[in-house]
Amino acid sequence: MLISQMNWMQVEQYLESDDRCILPTGSTEQHAYLSLSVDTILSARLAEEAGELAGVPVYPALPYGLAQQWTAFPGTVTLRVQTYLAMIRDVLDSIRRAGFRRILLVNGHGGNAPAQGMLREWMMDNPDSTVKWHNWYNAPKTWAKVLEIDPIGSHASWMENYPWTRLDGVTLPAERKAQTDLDKLPLLTPQQTREQLVDGNMGGYYQRPDADMLAIWQVAVAETCALLEGDWG
Repeated sequence: MLISQMNWMQVEQYLESDDRCILPTGSTEQHAYLSLSVDTILSARLAEEAGELAGVPVYPALPYGLAQQWTAFPGTVTLRVQTYLAMIRDVLDSIRRAGFRRILLVNGHGGNAPAQGMLREWMMDNPDSTVKWHNWYNAPKTWAKVLEIDPIGSHASWMENYPWTRLDGVTLPAERKAQTDLDKLPLLTPQQTREQLVDGNMGGYYQRPDADMLAIWQVAVAETCALLEGDWG
């Protein structure tokens, strides 16, 4: 159920019996040999599949987030923190104004974390509404499945290499890249980050069999559906 495939009358009719919706958020940033839109593609697709199963409308994914560390890689777009928080707040205000009161925010980019704290403020201002923040990629069951398959992986590695995020005609390295020092990375400038990572992969193989990725995806969809059907407080 995509909002982009509904008209306002259909939304109004839906709201007569349910007040849930999904808002996917992502980023446009370097992902080594993968699409610059990895985070947006994954959050949008996951939201769409979960929304279809649960019968819940899905808003278009927000494609821009907080990606300051990747700005030395061409193609990356980042917003200022205050801009991002204001955008999320404005979108939530509009969604609530429409009549939705239970909103699942499916986030596909770790850098967007500052918005999670702002949601508490938003719910204080709107006590009749609830927003669940869902980092789908490291949610408990999904993350456990990732570690079961391969404990070494990170940004732009096999963990984000799904059939729908890789690019035609791009050959991926076969080796396993050494894990980056994750404690040091936040201390680097964008240019130093590029020099440190070279291609952008933070560690791990560049690709694993599709069977592995689809196994993770099935867990992620089920975990997202459970949040939609679970307790909203």
